[in-house]
Amino acid sequence: MNISKLMEMQAALDEHIQSKHDLGAEDLVERKILALLVELGELANETRCFKFWSLKGPSDKETILAEYVDGIHFILSLGIERGFVPEVPSALKMHQEDLTVQFTAIYGYISEFRTQLTESSYQKVFTAYLHLGELLGFSAADVEKAYVNKNEVNYERQKQGY
Repeated sequence: MNISKLMEMQAALDEHIQSKHDLGAEDLVERKILALLVELGELANETRCFKFWSLKGPSDKETILAEYVDGIHFILSLGIERGFVPEVPSALKMHQEDLTVQFTAIYGYISEFRTQLTESSYQKVFTAYLHLGELLGFSAADVEKAYVNKNEVNYERQKQGY
């Protein structure tokens, strides 16, 4: 996954949105953290991994991937906001195989990041989110391609007054 390319794309989108919505130098960290938490919940909802009371299966892989990259957008955006560049680990060292546990762990890491706002806590969020992508069956190429496509959709939405 070409993180520098995605960071550049995200920085341009962030700048476009902040300019269009006259946000100037407003600190958007709290809003972006809440947006990331919401996107994580939407992703969990599409996987249905926690819905022990339901027999309905998960959404299709494309829908889940689209929700997953929404989270990538906000994680990258938070890095840009704080001046952090995420590192893609050579190998993910987390051994969690349960989606529900991984989702709740990511909520915890986001919460930790919110209180500490350190590069180390940011990297935990990013790494755990990448591991979630692996658990969902997404390759780095899948994620990058879906990110690029969603980035274009986000620009189009801005043009249409989203």
